Amino acid sequence: MKRETMFLKLAVVVMGIPILALCVFVVPTIANFAAELYPEMSYIKYLILINMYAAAIPFYFALYQTFKLLNLIDMENAFSERSVKALKTIKYCAVLISSLYVLGMPLYYLLAERDDAPGIIVIGLVLIFASFVIAVFAAVLEKLLTSAIEIKIENDLTV
Repeated sequence: MKRETMFLKLAVVVMGIPILALCVFVVPTIANFAAELYPEMSYIKYLILINMYAAAIPFYFALYQTFKLLNLIDMENAFSERSVKALKTIKYCAVLISSLYVLGMPLYYLLAERDDAPGIIVIGLVLIFASFVIAVFAAVLEKLLTSAIEIKIENDLTV
């Protein structure tokens, strides 16, 4: 099991690197582009920066919680309240990311309308949908893990 969790830990790190690169290099470019498209609304640049960076914070926190969950699995402590708490935190982070992008959709609509690029809206919708799917998946895993813990406690008391 150590090999599989090591692979998953590596995947978590690899998932974080491109998002960090996007935050450093692409997000400021997008914000500057929005300011160029709407010179009369120069504050749109800051709204986009706030929205995208605010969504990156729960993303990295969810990655950290995933890393903690994988460490619990490594320590053969997967069926614990700490695992349930990590899954619950991942769920809340995913809902927060989805909500932030829903709130930011009017900004992305303005960009897509002025630049005549409907793909911007599609990308926003994909981000919303993917975050929502992750939240639902984490909620299902949380309920399953809670049920498994209850069954384990019942079996421990029976023996």
